[in-house]
Formats: sequence, C-alpha cells, structure tokens
Amino acid sequence: MTRPRPETHALSTGHEVAVPLETEAEATALVVTADAERVGERLPDGLSPVRVAPGRAAVTLLSVEYERLGDDAMAPYEEFGVLLAATPASGARVPELGVLGNGLGGYVATLPVTTEPARALGEEIWGYPKRVADVSITDRGGRRRTAVGDERGHALTLDAPCRPRIRWTVATESYTGDGSPERQPLRLAGAFGVRPFGGSYSLGRHPLAERLRDLSLGRVLCALAFDGRFVIGRGRPLSL
Repeated sequence: MTRPRPETHALSTGHEVAVPLETEAEATALVVTADAERVGERLPDGLSPVRVAPGRAAVTLLSVEYERLGDDAMAPYEEFGVLLAATPASGARVPELGVLGNGLGGYVATLPVTTEPARALGEEIWGYPKRVADVSITDRGGRRRTAVGDERGHALTLDAPCRPRIRWTVATESYTGDGSPERQPLRLAGAFGVRPFGGSYSLGRHPLAERLRDLSLGRVLCALAFDGRFVIGRGRPLSL
C-alpha cells in the first residue's frame, strides 16, 4: 500500500504544513457514558452513536500536549477535545470495553487549543471546531490533570492516570462537519495505557460545561494514555 503524497497547505497565520501531518504528542482521555438520544442529536446525518448499554452512548474527554508538529511547522501547543463516539453504520450496541479502540477518534464536537496557529491549523485544513482557550496540563505522581476555561470561566477538570507502557499501533478516524460530514484518517503509534473505570472529571460553570451536562454524562468507562507519533491524513467525504 502506497502512502499518500504530502500536500503543502498555507495557513492564514503564515505557517505552512504538510498533510498527512506527523506529530509527536502525549495524550490522556476519559471515555464516559452519555445519553444516546442526546448524543445522536449532536451528530450529523450519516453518523450514529456507538452504544455501550441500553440508552447509553460513549463520549471521550481528550487532553493532548503536542511536542512536535511536522518539521517544526509551528510551536507546540495544548488541546482539549470532546469526541462523540460514532460510526457511519447504524448505531449497533457494542460491549462497553469494545469502545476503547475508538476512544481517540469520533465526531469532534469541540476542540479548544492554546494558540492561534493551532486554531488555524485545525479549522482551515480539516474543519475542526477549534477556538483559542486556556488548557492547563500538569503531571504529578503518574497522573495528569487538565483544566479548561477562558474569559467566561472554568469549564472542566480532568484527572487521569498517565502510564503508557504497551507498544501498539491504532488506526481510527475522526469526523467533522454538519451538512456534509468528512472523515479524517488517524494513526497512532507508540506507548498506550488503559485503565478500566480509572480517572475522574468535574464540570464548572461555563457554556461548554452546560453543553456537556445536557448530554447527561455518567460514569467513567476507562482512562486512556498515549505517548508517541500521531499522524492525521487528508479529509474525505463520509460517503467515500
């Protein structure tokens, strides 16, 4: 299988990046349950929620610290994402632990980042719903704490174990867009960690926190950790 030829994109910030974009990143995530009907209402036509129990779907709260982007195309940055676990097929139920392989993919509902070049990168190339915000990541005693907010206040805090030890490669997809959704191929290769029912989260008083409350978030299914190479390819229409 041949690799796609890189395409160079010029951003409004003056940066140039090649796609597929190869990055080095550390990430932690919590996969939590949510109301399946409400998750389905947030998804565009063509996508269905991944169900983990009767009436319950999965949502990933994702924290990422990018250490390198391409050939140092721009400065490193931090990112937080809300990803709704979804499938292009009719939303069949899967075992609760069966959703873990897609914990780092899904429909991207929001993606706050810490720099303007990072916002332009995701929005202008892939259509990710990015905005500049405060994403503070701190490590202590094998755990990673992520606090997210902006001038409107504190949105949420994640606390997750951060001990990636198992070498693995994962291929998954993210989805963006409303009327004509697209899929972006993702490939992660490096050290992973999984802890069932590990980690915790708390919501603040912020518009993002209220949107998450509206999903009726529930218990943590698992905590994920990753440290390695993350590649994102060019987006394609969902129908292809």
